[in-house]
Amino acid sequence: MKRFVFILCLLILTAGSAFSYKILYAEQFYKLFHLHFYQYPDDTMENIAYLEQALKADFCNPLYALAKITTEKEYERYKLLFKMHVNLKMIEQYLILGSKYDKFEVYFFNKNGPWREDICESLLTAEQAYKTALYYWKQAKIWSEKAWPLRMVFLEEIQHWSDENFRIQTRDLDYRAIIQKQLDRIARTRAYLECKEQPAQ
Repeated sequence: MKRFVFILCLLILTAGSAFSYKILYAEQFYKLFHLHFYQYPDDTMENIAYLEQALKADFCNPLYALAKITTEKEYERYKLLFKMHVNLKMIEQYLILGSKYDKFEVYFFNKNGPWREDICESLLTAEQAYKTALYYWKQAKIWSEKAWPLRMVFLEEIQHWSDENFRIQTRDLDYRAIIQKQLDRIARTRAYLECKEQPAQ
């Protein structure tokens, strides 16, 4: 009986590892990305971490890609669109993160109020998030440029990535203008609150 209980306990303890697997490939990390109903900063940072790993990791075998791949050109377009799309997702996540620290409405009493320094610090965090989003916009444009010559290669499962590629190339989608608008507004708000200038990094 003791032997049976020991074996049963051993099976229960090892059951979790029996069904787990290592996350190695870009597509696996991308699948971990998910939208939360409430966008808390920790949830957004979790998504950013997954997406960063997706950008760094190798691609899986074409058999396990997120689209049906049958030719080298399809695989090449797939990889370029994947990089572009993940960079766009990074932009979205950094914009969400920045919005959590941003102060969209500033009132006259904030200028000399007890929380002025806290507001200034929060605005600086938002500004850094928006600037990081701007970096990923530049990356998304680079990958979009590379994918554009292969635009006639059709991949049904990721057609929305192709749509993003088209919108970037036709300037219908321009995150730079959106992000710059936020940065300009923060600069005006910081000037109004007379926030201390941060040392150059």
